[in-house]
Amino acid sequence: MVSTDISSTGLPRVVATDLDGTLLRSDGKVSDRTRQVLADLDAAGVEVVFVTARPPRWLTHLADTVGGHGRVICIGGACVLDLASGETLDTCGFDDDAVRAVVTGIRAALPHAALAFERPDGVAFDPHYPNREPALDPALWSVPVEDTLRAVGTPGPVSKILALDPAFIPPPGIILDPPEEIRLAQEQFFAAVRGAIGPHAQLAYSGAVGLAELMPVGVDKAAALARWCARLGVDASDVWAFGDMPNDLPMLTWAGRGIAVANAHPDVLASADAVVGHHDADGVAEELASTLDGALRPRR
Repeated sequence: MVSTDISSTGLPRVVATDLDGTLLRSDGKVSDRTRQVLADLDAAGVEVVFVTARPPRWLTHLADTVGGHGRVICIGGACVLDLASGETLDTCGFDDDAVRAVVTGIRAALPHAALAFERPDGVAFDPHYPNREPALDPALWSVPVEDTLRAVGTPGPVSKILALDPAFIPPPGIILDPPEEIRLAQEQFFAAVRGAIGPHAQLAYSGAVGLAELMPVGVDKAAALARWCARLGVDASDVWAFGDMPNDLPMLTWAGRGIAVANAHPDVLASADAVVGHHDADGVAEELASTLDGALRPRR
């Protein structure tokens, strides 16, 4: 439970924020300003939860920014991770039949697509999937991903399936405003993927160019955040959520206050309750700092 009584301060009990394109700057780092505001929120009794499409292995360097609890909802809502201990607190995944149906559909419709399986405790890549993580074991690229479903000692269930557009190899990182020809090619790829996966998965778009992120049906950031807040005894009305991309929309809609950063996708800007500054200008931190200042300022 959130132990500090902040009901009379105007502060939310939980702040849930996306990372890439929202809390993090373009260099993927947490600014000193944001780091301080997060610490101030923690001291004020506000639980801060990162809610991200990132897998656990991309989060360890952020452990000192999530306060004393160290909890992160990751893999697009499929996993709740305690960064301080490394413990997985909650996990969701596909059953093997659904994974096979998704892979079979994509192999038939898009035979040159490169696939990857994300699990809370492991990852596997098709041999032709671009290697952007040289620190990982090359054996993770040794066989088609579907072969890992039969492997002895395979980690837990598949939490996310990645399908990479075969038309091009996108640059690393998040591109929030791709050129028009790339955007159109991406939409065509997404349409083909949706047709290939049928009812066995849902597509989430976090802004990574050329990448279809496929989640189990019913698994998204909002569902995971709702479960976590229920454990804390926190209602949706006491939650503020920040985001920038379409995969954040369910979370922003569920929360009592859904807030977009200025650089957000047009669909997010149109749906948000409020818009704050650009992620490179610490828009989330500035909004929260202003709220903290008003809530905690001594009253005359």
